[in-house]
Amino acid sequence: MNYSGFGATMGLRKPLHRKLSRMSEHNLPLTLLAREGEARPYAEDASFDPADLPSAISPPLAAIEDAVPSTSITLELRDDLSGLVQEWTAFQRSAECTVFQTFEWLATWQRHIGALNKTRPAVVLGRDERGGILFILPLAIEARGPVRRLTWLGSELCDYNAPLIARDFWRYAGDFADLWRRVLNLLQSDPRLRFDLVDLQKMAETVGTARNPFLSLKTFPNSSSAHVATLGRNWDEFYKAKRSSPTRKKERKQLKHLAEIGEVRFIDLKDTAEIERTLGTLMHQKSRTFARMGVEDLFARPGYQAFYRDIATDLGARAIVHVSRLDVGATIAATSLGLTFRDCYYLVLSSYHDGEVMRFGPGRAHLHELLRHAIEHGFCHFDFTIGDEPYKRDWADIEVRLCDHLQAVTPLGAVVVAMMVAFRRTKRLIKQTPALWRAYSRARELVPRFRSSSSRRSTP
Repeated sequence: MNYSGFGATMGLRKPLHRKLSRMSEHNLPLTLLAREGEARPYAEDASFDPADLPSAISPPLAAIEDAVPSTSITLELRDDLSGLVQEWTAFQRSAECTVFQTFEWLATWQRHIGALNKTRPAVVLGRDERGGILFILPLAIEARGPVRRLTWLGSELCDYNAPLIARDFWRYAGDFADLWRRVLNLLQSDPRLRFDLVDLQKMAETVGTARNPFLSLKTFPNSSSAHVATLGRNWDEFYKAKRSSPTRKKERKQLKHLAEIGEVRFIDLKDTAEIERTLGTLMHQKSRTFARMGVEDLFARPGYQAFYRDIATDLGARAIVHVSRLDVGATIAATSLGLTFRDCYYLVLSSYHDGEVMRFGPGRAHLHELLRHAIEHGFCHFDFTIGDEPYKRDWADIEVRLCDHLQAVTPLGAVVVAMMVAFRRTKRLIKQTPALWRAYSRARELVPRFRSSSSRRSTP
């Protein structure tokens, strides 16, 4: 995505109905631990108003007077990723897309997670009259019980799902709804790829500098948004602009306390063995936090640990993966896995140590170093990715609204879609209503304590 025009495109702001409360004395990085919008107390700067955040708005529909009818596009269906590596990697270098549509990310996901779950890739390529690629739709068929759904390949671990589209895509696309019907017919013509429903989640309104064609379909808001900071050229100036004087003073004091425990070092990891060790620490720290929060442990799912280890250590993916940590003496106090693509740094995973150092915000100190790293390496944007954790609003000046598309294809699919729509609307209502979200989060955190208490009582 290209974030540069989001704030100025339509000048819209997303209102909030409640004033921000001040952040408690909680360690900030806990807000980084949920992949899909774990709410947390708001940050220290009480003067901040999220209504000041511009939303990511689709640019006005461009007039396409000389557009070629979409019937001139030749569709091609592929279910073997290995045969696509050269064309895909060549196309992604110039296509409108995000890091989550790169071949490295999706092929690694399919190898470690998709294959285990019997997910079948259903990649659709669109070509112009000369055979050049106009788009790649990284789709897949997933089966859950008797229900088969068409979805994005790797959807769960992609914070943004989107097609890869050529910069002149809209000159050829014409009516995308008609083109999409052709895609569905092509997929359904293969008995191996038939499905009951279409479930396309987490789609932004733009793909790079272009309108997202899938927003031409009927969509509804995802329960979470994403948040992006526009970086400056100098860390000190950026930090001063984002944090009030009292907050900066408090954070300097916390950093001093960390230094009293041991030498504070930000480590930009290159060595494969150290990357593996740091990832092991990251997954262990996050698993402990998930348990305290009553959240399902992401890394207990089959293939997930192998996926992250592979994507972080594969030499072919080194160009898009960044692993770092903050050491305090001999303690790995905070860790992170980020992705880099074009002018954007994406923060994907992070964790912090829950021992003595936790009192002095090692995760906050690590985040500062990541932002400094991104600025010093010439990135223009720092993407906190999906989730509406309040700490993100301290830094972000762009809010990326995400949408879902659900479509029934069979009678069974219609029943399932009706239930899914009801569930997702309820989920969004809870997340967007602070009182309901606080009550839900509190109840969820009590579950592991109740289980632990019951287990102790039942032990002879």
